[in-house]
Amino acid sequence: MGDVAMSVPVLRALITQYPNVKVTVLTRPFFEPFFRDLDAVSIFPADLKGTHKGVFGLYKLSKSLKKLNIDAVADIHNVLRSKVLKAFFTGTPFVQIDKGRSEKKALTSGAVFKQLPTTISRYAEVFNNLGFPIDLSQPTFPEPSILSDKLQAILGDHTAKWIGIAPFAAHDSKMYPIQQMETVIESLSKDYKILLFGGGAKEVEILDRFQTQYNHVINLAGQLNFNEELDIISNLDVMLSMDSGNGHLAAMLGKKVITIWGVTHPFAGFAPFNQPDDYALTANRTEFPLIPTSIYGNKFPEGYEKASGTIAPETIVNKIISVI
Repeated sequence: MGDVAMSVPVLRALITQYPNVKVTVLTRPFFEPFFRDLDAVSIFPADLKGTHKGVFGLYKLSKSLKKLNIDAVADIHNVLRSKVLKAFFTGTPFVQIDKGRSEKKALTSGAVFKQLPTTISRYAEVFNNLGFPIDLSQPTFPEPSILSDKLQAILGDHTAKWIGIAPFAAHDSKMYPIQQMETVIESLSKDYKILLFGGGAKEVEILDRFQTQYNHVINLAGQLNFNEELDIISNLDVMLSMDSGNGHLAAMLGKKVITIWGVTHPFAGFAPFNQPDDYALTANRTEFPLIPTSIYGNKFPEGYEKASGTIAPETIVNKIISVI
């Protein structure tokens, strides 16, 4: 999800700087709301579990895409499926992203510890190689969405500033310890409205407890469709997120994003777009010197799942107060 969200600022720059270019995004239907503010971008939904499943399905997909009279393909995903599609587009310029796999391997193995090119800059390089250099130095973002009556009823007034908090991630090693996160929520809820984002039943149970226990805390998990979630995120004053998709959703909408990092690290290039370096709060590498242990947080030595706990709750609270 984060990879798709990071494509949005690049496409917004592309269609702004090249208004005569027609852009079609091939993506899963679930991600279509990400592109809702890009009027010059159309979506072609990929049915990867049905019509477009397997090599024969991808062949059918290529036949459908060719009917759009595509002049060039920018492959910013570069996975097996897109490699198969490339084989069906012989004769059409088809540029694939350089994911920097060797650089990332060097980073996670400890051979180097330096900032690698960001994912967004790698996306932009694909378009540059197609003859469309993109300037990302002065990005533009959509206006905050007008909230529906339903959302206004859930959220109440906006007299206090709104802080979004998304405390979960795909791997425990990327999550801030929930007890310490509770301390953060308790402190911030005294002066700000806290809007909690999450997903599964276990997450909802935890967030419900926070909502019950503290004033000015609203659990949004399980109450919203994707468009409604984006509407609310677009109205936040700041988002607090792990190294996860919610941070990228907020960044693509022009919000301030404070991120907490455990066994992963911003040097791999996955920090949210257009955020100052000091908005990324990283674990103590003196205590956990092997960080980053992996790119996605799925590999780490025993004990490293606690790495983000070296970031004090007061550090997080003070950072949010300083930028809100």
